[in-house]
Formats: sequence, structure tokens, C-alpha cells
Amino acid sequence: MKLEGIRVLDLSLFLPGPLLTQMMADHGADVIKLEPRGGGEPNRDIGQKRDGVSVYFANTHRGKRSVQLNLKHDGGKELALKLAATADVVIEAFRPGVIERLGMSYEDIKAVNPSVVYASLSAFGQSGPYVKKPAHDLATEAYAGVLSANLGFDGKPAIPSLPAADMLAATIGLSSVLMALLRRKDTGDGDYIDLAMMDSLIACLPNSMGRVFAEKEPPIVKDERIWGGYAMYNIYETSDERYVVLGASEMHFAASVLNKFGREDLIPLCEPPPGTNQEPVRQFFREQFASQPQSYWVEWFEDVDAAFAPVNSLREGMDDPQVRFREMIIEDESGHEHIGIPIKFQNEPGRVNFAAPGLGEHNHELARELGYSDEQVSELQSDGAFS
Repeated sequence: MKLEGIRVLDLSLFLPGPLLTQMMADHGADVIKLEPRGGGEPNRDIGQKRDGVSVYFANTHRGKRSVQLNLKHDGGKELALKLAATADVVIEAFRPGVIERLGMSYEDIKAVNPSVVYASLSAFGQSGPYVKKPAHDLATEAYAGVLSANLGFDGKPAIPSLPAADMLAATIGLSSVLMALLRRKDTGDGDYIDLAMMDSLIACLPNSMGRVFAEKEPPIVKDERIWGGYAMYNIYETSDERYVVLGASEMHFAASVLNKFGREDLIPLCEPPPGTNQEPVRQFFREQFASQPQSYWVEWFEDVDAAFAPVNSLREGMDDPQVRFREMIIEDESGHEHIGIPIKFQNEPGRVNFAAPGLGEHNHELARELGYSDEQVSELQSDGAFS
């Protein structure tokens, strides 16, 4: 697999960092999760569990090894630094300043591992006026202005179903780590990556910034191209209180749909620009879709060249034939479902190791790999270096 031979020390918690490192584990990296004292990784206990393991943890920590160390204990910190000295990549996601207090900062690890690629993931980055502010995904989206454009049918901001700041930090973080590793092959030098969730959100807005940049004004969300301004790019309610979408505003799609409805007269109104000029078409679609259940419209659109889709429930989405064909939902030997691997290489494809580590399961194993004797390991454990 692509990342065989790469060792990752993961100090992060919750979602962005663990997801980043799980994607590396799926492609062969040896990922060691260093868990804190007490309960360890918080998502071990968040949400529903199967066989004692939370779904959240199983889908962010599969294929990793777990070591639980007390970083406030000299022996625990020494062992952690020895692990860091063997790592190609170190990931942390504490609030800025915390990792320095723990003695596991980039400078601390660079001193024992000059070629390390070290990434810090945080809400706002390692500099700037918000550097000390606490924030998870929702607050980050709010500060960035993204939440103001995520409006429900009542025109008010709604909590997004996808934690975009978390996910974008994970995926952009993966790209940045791999770029640094690629460069290291040529130079031998490691690097430090300062990755902010807020920065990641801003980087993903190029198709939404027209009015913001050109007119220095916030968007009128309902009139914007990708937020409902086009009649052919919108969400419509059906008679059974479900929903469908028309998801492409190109004119040939508009012609296909409106010709079948027998409303060729409305086709010119679908021409750009988006906004209030398209309201007659939106109103027509609202009335039509509200007249029949969702299943009727699925069948009606079967022979129509348009980006039509039913709004599936999340359960329906996971059972969608395309999702299953692409193996984005896979099952282990117990029949438990897991999220699959999105990066599909033709050569050396990723491979899922369904095993999620127990808390501190690999304490002894990793200590022995670092040269500690059984007697030393027992002494460290009894002295409190291992939680």
C-alpha cells in the first residue's frame, strides 16, 4: 500500500486529526494513537455503541495502535518522545499553547527527530487575534460567515448536517502532510504545518464569493447561484412531505424538464442570472412537486436528462446502490457497517483493518519496540507512566 513504512504519531482528539490519520492507516501507515489520562479519546464514548465500541470511534480509529501515557510523568513523557523520534509524521489538535505545556511541541520533537513532518490542526491557527479562542466546527463556520449562508426554509441559519470545518481540515491536512513527505524525499527536511479549520473553510468558497468580492456586500442567499437563485438548482417538497432536488442549472437540463411538463414558455426564464427573475419557474415547480409523492417523481424523471435526485434519509443514502457499489459502506465479519475508503487507487489500493484498539492496548508492545525491557515496562506502569 502507498504508505507502508510511514509511522504516524497521532496526538489529536475528536474528528479532524483522527480522520486524517485513519485515512493514512487505511493506506498502510502505522498509526499510533497517544491517548490522554482518564477515558482516552473522547469519541470512544460519544454516540451509539456496538459490542462496546462507539460507531464514531470505530470509524476514526480502525487499524491504529493505542498507547495511553501520562505526559505529566517523566517516564511517560520520555516514552512519548521516544515514540516521536521514530515517527515520520506527528499530528496534534490541541488549543494553541497546550502542546508546548505537554512538552510535545514541534520544537520539542524536532530536537529528537529533525526530519519530522509535524501538523497542528486548530480552529483558527497558531497566530492571530482568535488564537486563544475555544471553538469546534459550528463556531468556526459562524465566524467565517459560512453559517450565515446555510439557511433553512424559514430563512434562518440552520445547523449544517456536515461538519465542514472539521472535514476540510482533515482532508486538506492529509494533502499538506503528503506534500511535506514528498518534499522530504528530495531534501531530507521535515516541516511544520499550521492548519486552521477556518482557513480551510475560506479556501473552499471560490464559487460563492462573487457579490462578496465584486460588490463588497454579503450575498442575498436566496438569489445566489448555488443557494436557490436558480429554479433548476433547488429543493422542492413533495405531497408526502418529502423532498426532491433539481441539481443542475444548465439550459439544456431546463429544456428537458420543462418540455416534459409542457411548459416551454418557462424555459427562457431559466436563463442567467439567478434571482427574482426565476421566481415564476420556482413557483411552478413548487406547485407541481407538491402534487405527487416523492416516489412518483423518481419514476417521472427516469427518462429525463436532468440532475434530479430524491432527498434520501441518511439511512437510505447508506443503502443507495451507487454507495454500495462503490464500497463506501462495508461490513465486517459481525455484519457491522463501516464507512469505506474514498481514495481508490488502481494499484496498491487501501485496505480496511476493522480492528479499533482498546484504550492503551499497545502500551507494552510499543514500549518493547522502543527497547524497554519487561521489567522496565512493569516499573513504568506501577509508577504511573501508563494510565
